[in-house]
Amino acid sequence: MTASGRPAQPEVIWARPQRAGRGPRPAHSRESIAAEAVRIADAEGIEAVSMRRVAAGIGAGTMSLYNYVPRKEDLYELMVDAVSGEYALHPPTGDWRVDLLALAHQTRALMHRHPWLPRLLSPVHGFSPNALRYLEHCLDCLAPLEVPDGEKLELVAAVNGTVATYVASELAMAERARSLPWSEAAEQDARAAYLGSCLATGQYPRLAAAFGASHPVAAAAAEPDAVFARWVSRLLGAWDPA
Repeated sequence: MTASGRPAQPEVIWARPQRAGRGPRPAHSRESIAAEAVRIADAEGIEAVSMRRVAAGIGAGTMSLYNYVPRKEDLYELMVDAVSGEYALHPPTGDWRVDLLALAHQTRALMHRHPWLPRLLSPVHGFSPNALRYLEHCLDCLAPLEVPDGEKLELVAAVNGTVATYVASELAMAERARSLPWSEAAEQDARAAYLGSCLATGQYPRLAAAFGASHPVAAAAAEPDAVFARWVSRLLGAWDPA
């Protein structure tokens, strides 16, 4: 251990016992620590999460929190695992594409409830309890797909990456809309008018045919769930076991 009490060697938080076999029961739990960190992140953003804020929220000293969570990266892992427990893992239907699309919809909703989540999925490593539960369920759903299990995990990663990219775009657009000095509808109308004037020149016949009479951004905003389903369904439909 270092002078600060943190491990000097790589350590997986899940391999670290929550309490020693003997001695008094810890005053706090990983669950309560993660719940407070998630509460802060949901309300104020991931930047607001600090060991000091979390410790204050659960009524602990900052240094004592390190006895439970050695590093801030470990705190992030606890947070990701905590919200990953929100999945409703229903029995597989036998149609793996239907099941994965349903999970993708859940993932999208999860990321909208916790907008900080996409930012932590990449830097956080390790397989947490709820992540293992989720992946095992995904493999159950993919049992009818006749490809090696390693490729099934690649498919799960591809779907999750697609969802994270889609949601990141949605969150960025929503953040931009909140910062506008006018309504989002007025912004879309102005851009639709400009796009229409460009297409009317005849210089972009293929774009004119593709867009038709609708503004693509406005169309996506009008039916976000349907557009999302098409994105994921195309990915799943392109997965050829051959």
